[in-house]
Amino acid sequence: MDLLEYQGKELFKRFGIPVSEGRVATTPAEARKAAEEIGGAVVVKAQVLTGGRGKAGGVKLADDPADAEQKANDILGLDINGHIVRTLWIESASDIAKEYYLSITFDRGAKKPLFMFTTQGGMEIEEVAAKDPDALVRLHVDALEGYQPWIARRLVYGAGVEDPGEQKQIADIIGKLYRCFVESDAMLTEINPLIVTPDGTVKALDSKFTVDDSALYRHEDVAALRDTSAADPLEALAREKGVTYVKLDGSVGILGNGAGLSMSTVDVVVTAGGKPANFCDLGGGGNAQGVVDALEVITRDAQVKSIFFNIFGGITRCDEVARGVLEAVERMRIELPIVVRLDGTNADEGRRILAEAAPPNLHVEPTMLDAAKRAVELAA
Repeated sequence: MDLLEYQGKELFKRFGIPVSEGRVATTPAEARKAAEEIGGAVVVKAQVLTGGRGKAGGVKLADDPADAEQKANDILGLDINGHIVRTLWIESASDIAKEYYLSITFDRGAKKPLFMFTTQGGMEIEEVAAKDPDALVRLHVDALEGYQPWIARRLVYGAGVEDPGEQKQIADIIGKLYRCFVESDAMLTEINPLIVTPDGTVKALDSKFTVDDSALYRHEDVAALRDTSAADPLEALAREKGVTYVKLDGSVGILGNGAGLSMSTVDVVVTAGGKPANFCDLGGGGNAQGVVDALEVITRDAQVKSIFFNIFGGITRCDEVARGVLEAVERMRIELPIVVRLDGTNADEGRRILAEAAPPNLHVEPTMLDAAKRAVELAA
């Protein structure tokens, strides 16, 4: 789950990371009031889950409350990379002497948190890595050992920060950012830029914050911040119904029971010459309501031309799944062609049930590859 900038900054503040004073606004009038409360020059910043806000005109400096109201009027409703601006962050303007970059991400390859720090902040980290890789300090943290003070020293000295005051402040922020990363179950915490003001104060001027979806049950306050307006509508519907679903760009709708089998189904559809329209995991069960919920999500996608059920009965019995499929198809009146492959516990009984009662648009195939080929053919 990605957080908006101001939401990430609220979490930063909880862990003692210094940020600029700001207010949320959703109308020009609210932006004016926020600027009046903050005082002085402010920055009006679009709150959308995408990059490139500045280049798109989503970040503007305002000299006074009236100017903030006008700038807010200009930014609200702006389309930035397909994201419509509906929320603003009105923040006190900061004088900038230096811009650094600091982040922690979870490195899946190493299976460890990865610190990245460079004095070349204010630009995309990929650009820094490509143009001047030696300027970027990378450091993995052993999760069992945890954070140690030497980590901050290695990052700060490795990047070439020379001012003792800056070194001390950055080291403190590094430690707090790691605690924020771990205790929030984050996958990414990024500060770009981490600025130094002319008087030597170091603070976070921006925030990118991604929390592991699987850990949100431990963070109800964070889960409540989810911006549903920016989510894919099908994925949002799936979340409401408790269906594990990822939208893809093909025409074969996929429904499997179990994440591993569902991923294999995606692969076999590609092998058969087709393009999967989604990844959808029914889970361990096969009851009618679960099938209906999954089918309701899949069939909302106008790109879907056929549906491929791939069911392996381990704990789940294939005859129960077959009855669930038939009940779901009858309740929903689905006209799309459906291909079902059953294997495992009571597979023969499941196939018999489908053969005797299935509507004309439901086809049963004996193997995964045969079923994939049929689903691809029917989607053409």
